[in-house]
Amino acid sequence: MANDPLNLDGTGEWAGLWWLPDNPDDQIPGILRYDADEGLLLSLIGAFEDRIMSNPAPGVTAYHEGTRTWDVIHGAAEQREITLLGTVPNSSKRTIGARVASPDKQTVTATVAIIGAHVSSEEDQTFSGVEVSVEDLGLWAASSVFEGFLGAPDGKIDGTGRISVKPVEAQSVVVDGTEYRLVHTHTLPFFDQRKGGNVGRMRDTVSIRVSPAEPFALSAALKAASLVQDLIALATHRAAGVIWLRLEVAGTESDLPDGQPLPRRRADVLFSPAALGKHDAKVVDHHRVFFTCDSLPFEEVLPRWCEAHGRLQSATNMILGLRYAPARFVENNLLTAVGAAEALHRNLHIDEKPFPKAEFTAMREAMLDQVPEGHRDRFKGAIRNDPTLRDRLHALAARPDQEAIAVLVPDVAHWAKRTTRARNDLAHEGRTPNHSFDELIAVVEVTTAVVILNVLHELGLPAERQREIVQEHPQLRATARTAGEWLVSSEPNS
Repeated sequence: MANDPLNLDGTGEWAGLWWLPDNPDDQIPGILRYDADEGLLLSLIGAFEDRIMSNPAPGVTAYHEGTRTWDVIHGAAEQREITLLGTVPNSSKRTIGARVASPDKQTVTATVAIIGAHVSSEEDQTFSGVEVSVEDLGLWAASSVFEGFLGAPDGKIDGTGRISVKPVEAQSVVVDGTEYRLVHTHTLPFFDQRKGGNVGRMRDTVSIRVSPAEPFALSAALKAASLVQDLIALATHRAAGVIWLRLEVAGTESDLPDGQPLPRRRADVLFSPAALGKHDAKVVDHHRVFFTCDSLPFEEVLPRWCEAHGRLQSATNMILGLRYAPARFVENNLLTAVGAAEALHRNLHIDEKPFPKAEFTAMREAMLDQVPEGHRDRFKGAIRNDPTLRDRLHALAARPDQEAIAVLVPDVAHWAKRTTRARNDLAHEGRTPNHSFDELIAVVEVTTAVVILNVLHELGLPAERQREIVQEHPQLRATARTAGEWLVSSEPNS
């Protein structure tokens, strides 16, 4: 439909006029094309000046190496304003001195296109709302406008039935003055008559609409989309691609002649997110989802995620990175998983100093007295009253539901010992001679799972659900089996 958002996995073409914001009278015809694989490409019949020139003397023009780039290009195409950001000339073909006079040609690439608004930069506070659709958002929302019924008198299906639609009330919550709203949008019934049969269809689309108290910029909209994307990626334990992103343009409210208000003008954003959403792909299996709005209601999880996303971002970024772009080598994944555990422990602010401050200070001074003067600064920097990696791993394992941890990590002490040894060997010796390949994989998977369980615990996931996912989630079940095989001590006092 004409008012549908532009899917990032689709294609598009806009023919119109294009200009630089500081020279709006010099307009050049051209076609903007978008393709999910190739990105944004503007083909101009004509050219913006991309040569770098100077005038060292009156009437003298010097041309230098390199080409100019432009932060912004504006356009008007298909009855819509268009802004291109991050534009770089890709190729230019000039016809100066040619036998036959003809227009120049130029192609320009862009990183972002706003279809429906003109802005001066990513920081131009032009928008009043942003709406984003992410893969598996409908499954995570655990709600639908559709209800199905099959006729089965006396327990036998008789061929009757119906699909009914009941609008779902939007769920909303305000966090620090910003409203987050979980929205269902459905189409009207449509009957597609074909020669071989007829199909009746409707579509229910789930999105999250973010509305700050004050106008905001595109950069803030992209951060809001990333926040939603990361939440769904955490909940589904897989890369969650952005399907579409739409903005509301501030100050574009209007009324019909009868006084009925019209919504603000909308603008679609075309860009390359961390993961590209496939709008027609099959939804993830519900057994592979850690939590939905059934187990952690929208009004509760959004405020907690908004707070935790910033505070725990280093750790969650590393763990989500293993989902978005898993490394091919176990050593990379080992450093990432253990680094995430250390970062999470630090950002949770649950450090316990090994020694009381006064006692540690006295011990350190006593040791420094035995060190030659020229080496004291280096020695002093090496003596720290901080928990070790093994301490941090023990502390993380103690936070989530202990029944869930017992299933996932049957021998916490041995896991912490072997994980610490693997990380230290790799960091200090450049290899892990004391671990087999299978044991390293077990270390990575168990450490990753412990970090995830801690983040879910921080979001308030009930203990019952924590137990369910370590027992029922296919990957965590496999991780628990791996831990039992490779990370359980064979020595009673190991």
